[in-house]
Amino acid sequence: MKLAPHSKLVFIGDSITDCERVRPVGEGLFGALGKGYVSIVEGLLYAIHPEAAIRTVNMGTSGNTVLDLKARWQTDVIALKPDWLVIMIGVNDVWRQFDLPRQTEIHVSPEVYAQTLDELVASTKSKVKGLVLMSPFYIEPNPADAMRARMDEYGAIVKKTAAKHQALFIDTQAAFNGALQHMHANNLAWDRVHPNNIGHAILARAFLNAVGVAL
Repeated sequence: MKLAPHSKLVFIGDSITDCERVRPVGEGLFGALGKGYVSIVEGLLYAIHPEAAIRTVNMGTSGNTVLDLKARWQTDVIALKPDWLVIMIGVNDVWRQFDLPRQTEIHVSPEVYAQTLDELVASTKSKVKGLVLMSPFYIEPNPADAMRARMDEYGAIVKKTAAKHQALFIDTQAAFNGALQHMHANNLAWDRVHPNNIGHAILARAFLNAVGVAL
């Protein structure tokens, strides 16, 4: 496993990460990590590697774009002093272009997305032992679908950024594509964005595979 014993693992992102985690810091008892993949990751880490005693923190915030992450980066990432940082952002950056097409002032272009993500990673990588970038996804099997095609564009930006900064990259779209060969998108997410328990398990497995945890 790539995570050293007693590492502090911080996840940051939007509603897909948030999943009703506690405020101000998603850590502790009574469902503090929320009901999504972060909680599943913690459970499996302790089940498989209890000796490692990994400390897991959820700092997802529903509705966030990469610009929102930038605004809270000091308090919600740097101040927490993570050993490993996991970033998954981009769904809202794309979604607002489709569900609120006339409110262009809240749209995040590919150029702004790429520049902001690059700035955040560049400013943080020397402060952590490991960085994981997870692509945004759209649980739609047709790559020609307009929103799926746009999401793939943003996913490619994440992949390029990870390669530039020697971060681990997780292709979450590929993980969902595998499942979509056997089930309908509605069996994974009612709106093709917010996963159910199966979808969150897919995200958790993709993360654990990337950091070398054998399932």
